[in-house]
Amino acid sequence: MKLEFLGTGSGVPGKFRNVACTALRLLDECNSVWLFDVGEGTQQQILNSSLKPRKINKIFITHLHGDHIFGLPGLLSSRSFQGGNTPLTIYGPKGIKDFVKVSLRVSQTRLAYHINYVELTNPGKIVDNDKFIVYADTLSHNIKCFGYRIIERDHPGELLVDKLRQDNIPSGPAYGKIKAGKTIKLDDGRMIDGKNYVGHAQKGRIIAILGDTRKSPHSYKLAKDADVLVHESTFGKNEANLAHNYYHSTNVQAAQLAKNADVKQLFLTHISSRYTGKQSYLLQNQAKKIFPNTKVVNDFDIYEIPFDKNKRSEE
Repeated sequence: MKLEFLGTGSGVPGKFRNVACTALRLLDECNSVWLFDVGEGTQQQILNSSLKPRKINKIFITHLHGDHIFGLPGLLSSRSFQGGNTPLTIYGPKGIKDFVKVSLRVSQTRLAYHINYVELTNPGKIVDNDKFIVYADTLSHNIKCFGYRIIERDHPGELLVDKLRQDNIPSGPAYGKIKAGKTIKLDDGRMIDGKNYVGHAQKGRIIAILGDTRKSPHSYKLAKDADVLVHESTFGKNEANLAHNYYHSTNVQAAQLAKNADVKQLFLTHISSRYTGKQSYLLQNQAKKIFPNTKVVNDFDIYEIPFDKNKRSEE
């Protein structure tokens, strides 16, 4: 599981930062890629990465401001041309379906795949499958805006092969039954309880990806105990009034949320063009004083999300 930041700027594309798009790479988990927001030029960014558009099967839109959706029509069209023929689901506020359908109709674009639309109106669970659960909740912006909490289901414990060999339990089909936790009878008459030969289940990871927002209690719910929090940092420490007036957050507000919510890693994105070069490190250093494990991300940064080996599912 990896996060790849395809666009880390706010408002308009810049020379060094494109507008919002974050990819959650789940190739090992379910052979797919999920995108969070699709700002203008996203498909161009993808050309400079190893991502394959045909692997994208879910797109989560936080809100309908242009710097978060203007890249959608082009990406959807290109996915069709580049071998994408499997269904794709777009989640987002009411209006996202109209935006996409009108764009495709006016440009007479025909896709080789079906799009499912899930328009969000209220907080709640929006994905629930054998690998992941995703929750959406409203944020405090000047347009309907959502944040997303992605919860990976726990991984089954590993088969303790060394212990099996130590107890002279022969390999073969029996290993599969033992790993499933079943009780089996061996040829020599012994009864083997599979639960004694399987390690502890590994707790799944949690990722919180928030859209544009002021300070909000809903942000805390989304971020609580997350392994990774992706949070906007449009304004700096001394611009709290501007952040409030424009329905955004400062770097230190994001850091305070990460600290209060017991997050492990904070990534600051949606960086204003006023913070270029060394100025972006100023944002990072200010936030680090509150939450040390903070990083201001740049376009094309990739972060592998590790398991917490000390965190077991029974906890």
